[in-house]
Amino acid sequence: MENNFLIDSDELPESALAKKHRLETDPSSRTDHMKYLPGMDVIESDVCQKVMSEMKSYDYTKYTASDVRRALAKDKCDIEDFKALLSPAAEPYLEQMAAKAKLETSRHFGNTVYLFTPLYIANYCENYCVYCGFNCYNKINRLKLTMEQIEHEMKVIADSGMEEILILTGESPTKSDVKYIGEACKIARKYFRMVGIEIYPVNVDDYKYLHECGVDYVTVFQETYDTDKYETLHLMGNKRVWPYRFDAQERALMGGMRGVAFSALLGLSDFRKDALASALHVYYLQRKYPYAEMSLSCPRLRPIINNDTINPLDVGEKQLCQILCAYRIFLPFVGITVSSRETAEFRNGIVKIAATKVSAGVSTGIGDHEEKYTGIESEDDCGDEQFEISDGRSLKKMYSDISEEGLQPVFNDYIFVS
Repeated sequence: MENNFLIDSDELPESALAKKHRLETDPSSRTDHMKYLPGMDVIESDVCQKVMSEMKSYDYTKYTASDVRRALAKDKCDIEDFKALLSPAAEPYLEQMAAKAKLETSRHFGNTVYLFTPLYIANYCENYCVYCGFNCYNKINRLKLTMEQIEHEMKVIADSGMEEILILTGESPTKSDVKYIGEACKIARKYFRMVGIEIYPVNVDDYKYLHECGVDYVTVFQETYDTDKYETLHLMGNKRVWPYRFDAQERALMGGMRGVAFSALLGLSDFRKDALASALHVYYLQRKYPYAEMSLSCPRLRPIINNDTINPLDVGEKQLCQILCAYRIFLPFVGITVSSRETAEFRNGIVKIAATKVSAGVSTGIGDHEEKYTGIESEDDCGDEQFEISDGRSLKKMYSDISEEGLQPVFNDYIFVS
């Protein structure tokens, strides 16, 4: 994959510009986004067919106020009820949905809110995803941390009191291979009780290896479950293969991971259908792997470097709140994470209703946690960020704000025995 030019060239080579133009203007120049590439595990799961069948047949315009009231009156929400709660007909009932969601959250999670922080260790990428700041044609400062730098970053974060970390990379198996990620996870195990990864999808054996390196859970964003829209957004790279990405969480569970997390990037396509598919992805996998921990995220599009026109298309805070409340009512047992893409005010409110986990002390850049956590400017270069965050509160401030809302911030609730 030709993307090294992003590091040391002021301009894209003519050949790269020509290839970029072809990918953008000529669909026939792109590989088949539904066809597996050589070396990719094919696990023949039945989950995808179930999810896609429900999503494609979902007509949210047919639901009425009576459907919503019926769903809210039931003790247990089924798929049809969930569809009603995601529909436009449910918008006038948001207050009632919030009250029911808050009750379910309290029943299953008590008064707690879990805190974690993400750590980006590399931002090289071999995919051309038109909405992402890391995409291989975006001229940004690329960086891959050494193991010494990773350990330094982790120590800075751990010294703040944080006990859970989410390790992220750009999607470059060449620059950030599985062994590199595994070594970073071994270091993380020295400092944190919970270690998660959000990396490019890999095969079952690779997930098994990463689990042996100390990984507890795997997060994968499907981005959008709309396969036609997905094809127009992911023009090059392994990420273009839609079904391989869809099955990533199941491969992770087959590799021994304790938990998996799911998400669509709301605003890429029809957000109601993407929200339905995300939740059903959890719903069907939970029935297949009942021992596994499942969680949902709900990110919206954010502005990225070199493109100030990318924003949520049609997903306002009211619609986002509706989705989160519907998630909680339909899947009362799942964790729900609200990222720093959202404002402090929104996150302060939603943790009292439906969300159970928030990030704190966040940076989506590479190698800048020392400055963020201690105020001491690093002497090393830093890599550019993947997207702009909205809530930049420190861990200390986040902890204080959550406590003032009458909730209990929690760093970890696992006891490890040997």
